Amino acid sequence: MNAVIKQNVMPQEVATTDAGTIMSVISRAASDPSVDMDKMERLLLMHERILAKNAEAAFNDAMTRVQAEVGRVAADLYNTQTRSKYASYAALDGKLRPHYTAHGFSISFDTGQEAPEGFVRVLAYVSHSAGHTRTYNAMVPADGKGAKGGDVMTKTHAFGAGTAYGMRYLQKMIFNIAIGEEDNDGNDPDPETVSREQVANIEALLTEVGGDKAKFLKYFRAESIEAIPAASYAKAIAALEKKRGAA
Repeated sequence: MNAVIKQNVMPQEVATTDAGTIMSVISRAASDPSVDMDKMERLLLMHERILAKNAEAAFNDAMTRVQAEVGRVAADLYNTQTRSKYASYAALDGKLRPHYTAHGFSISFDTGQEAPEGFVRVLAYVSHSAGHTRTYNAMVPADGKGAKGGDVMTKTHAFGAGTAYGMRYLQKMIFNIAIGEEDNDGNDPDPETVSREQVANIEALLTEVGGDKAKFLKYFRAESIEAIPAASYAKAIAALEKKRGAA
């Protein structure tokens, strides 16, 4: 009953051959009514394992090439609470997508059901054209609380902020992206910004002279007073004093 499998192709011998060889053996055996079906199933399982192993190897090789190409990503946004710059999801996506798609990757996101109260579990499914998919996840706070513990968001807003935060951080983790103020990505290095005391002085003077904050920030090309370069502090004070004199 099992002469073909027993005499010609033992499972341990097949393990050293490639998936194409096993498939040809399976095709021949399938046309032989005397083949032992138990060994046929073992060959099919072995074929599936080899395909999965090859797909994972292709995934890892492509991941190495993407990381070698991408390098660092420059920070493009400023967090006024932490007084630090960070890379937005758009900046990461704009830098990463052309590289990872060129090497056969795609990413899709979802949320998990097992997150505790006040958190959202963000899932990232990274699939490769060779057939391998790897799942990454991040548990992110989504309670809508501010830095001082107060409620600053609705539950819907908190969920959206949590998932957006998780998606951004997962992109960094998946491709091992480095981000920092020393990373200028071809642009000028990020300047040192005004101190807290200088921020308070500017805000107080801006209020005193009735200045237009939006126009003031636009003039200094800053998203917030905290983002004004320290080297521009004297110029900022001078501009506000000039407005006071003109009033």
